[in-house]
Amino acid sequence: MHRFRWERCNPTVISARVSAYRFALLGHPVSHSLSPAIHAVAYRELRADASYRLLDCPTEADLEAAVVSIRSGELHGANVTVPWKRDALKLADIVDPSAAQVGAANVLVARGGGPRFRVEAFNTDALALVEELETAGELRGIACVIGAGGAALAACWALQRLGFSDIRVLGRSFKDPRRCAVFQRLGAQPMLWSSAVMGDWSDVAAAADVVVQATSAGMEGADPGEVVCDVVPWERLAPETVAMDVVYRPEVTPFLAAAKRHGLKAVGGLGMLIGQAALSIELWLGQRPSAEGLRRDLEERLR
Repeated sequence: MHRFRWERCNPTVISARVSAYRFALLGHPVSHSLSPAIHAVAYRELRADASYRLLDCPTEADLEAAVVSIRSGELHGANVTVPWKRDALKLADIVDPSAAQVGAANVLVARGGGPRFRVEAFNTDALALVEELETAGELRGIACVIGAGGAALAACWALQRLGFSDIRVLGRSFKDPRRCAVFQRLGAQPMLWSSAVMGDWSDVAAAADVVVQATSAGMEGADPGEVVCDVVPWERLAPETVAMDVVYRPEVTPFLAAAKRHGLKAVGGLGMLIGQAALSIELWLGQRPSAEGLRRDLEERLR
């Protein structure tokens, strides 16, 4: 499995006078998140004196205030979720290539010393997706991604890093040439949602080694999952095609259910969720918890 080396991964950057590490999840909404449960299990395993809380940030001003709390040492780091991943990148002082190339950040790390720390941004979503797709097999041909947001950007970055030669991404916002350019820099070819109706997308997807569903469709409280299911030519996909959904709740989304009905390898978003959390903790504490232990606990909670 691919292991990443962090150039500046060193927990001693936190002042020795601080007796406990304090981390948080920044986003809106955040009340549904499983992240506190994941981190609680990980901190127990690592015997880390650390805490993790949810910080609801309805406005950009709330996000900026949370980043200020990292600079002041009140927080030692944070995860960032929707809708603030791109904004978090802009607020960082240092940007790791994983975040710079994707154009979004989901992890912020305090660097240096007080009274004013510097904030470094990473994207462990993209890094975890590389590891998750590596377990699916040696796939290096055509990849298709559904979505045009931060998760889709992370998917395209991961697929490019894994060596896919042809990456197509289907989205509704590609009438904007600036949005297209962001994906093209990652080696992906944007396709308008209308191309799915015209059949061009279906022809490409039918030849794909992997299809990644990178929207929130099918997630509890989000748009129905049938929206993305209807643009996948399930009957034309080869039996060895991998269908991956970044959504982890419910455990079996409509997209994954359709993949299983057609005999494809279906991969849910739980592994990616655990992987990005484990990588976040490694950045903050210099230790990486066991993914197997985190998965067992989460699967029990979801059941």
